[in-house]
Amino acid sequence: MAEPRIIHFEHIDSTNAEARRLAEAHEAGPLWITAAQQLAGRGRRGRSWETGEGNLAATYLFTTPRPPAEAAQVSFVAALAVADLADAYVAPALVKLKWPNDPMIAGRKTAGILVESGSLGPDGLWLAVGCGINLARAPADSNRPVTAFADHMNRPPPSLREATLKLAAAMERWRGLWEREGFAPIAAAWTARAFGLGEPCTANLTQESVRGVAEGLEPDGALRLRLENGAIRRITAGDVFF
Repeated sequence: MAEPRIIHFEHIDSTNAEARRLAEAHEAGPLWITAAQQLAGRGRRGRSWETGEGNLAATYLFTTPRPPAEAAQVSFVAALAVADLADAYVAPALVKLKWPNDPMIAGRKTAGILVESGSLGPDGLWLAVGCGINLARAPADSNRPVTAFADHMNRPPPSLREATLKLAAAMERWRGLWEREGFAPIAAAWTARAFGLGEPCTANLTQESVRGVAEGLEPDGALRLRLENGAIRRITAGDVFF
């Protein structure tokens, strides 16, 4: 496979912000934007994201003709790519995925994924798939259990370039499968790695919190939650805690 196009920064506000700037300047990709440090990194739901020394901030910019609802499935594609990257350095049995796209090692979050997009008019969308990966160290001030690849390795974690190349190769494999065969094989692969299925959980939504048992993915990627009264609730956005 040809080496991917990569633009690397030692310092940048946000790799996703740079992807947006490039897309709005008519860069179509596919292209990776990586950084050793983000000064204004962002996570899901408006949270900040810390990129500590030795960790990777990487955004994959590309275009798709898919409508927005289908394009959002790329977050599951990215989660599988990060899981493959983790498999290369830690015991694969430790690597899981928590809905919707949190890669976990030994039950602790080790990466975050943020997908942003913009319209290309009749040509579809540009997509910026941001991956913040704790290779060397986990943030000290996180409000949830976190870990890094290095915590589970008996040798130094990979360099940023090595990790980027492995991540890019995995993304191409999973993106190719998604584009050829649709979401079904992505959902099946995600489910095989799923963290917490069959277990009680709380889903924190914008206006409420609901409790139930996580039963699996709906065909569109929503989480199927069986509530305490036996009813089924589709969770399409929010944070899930087990």
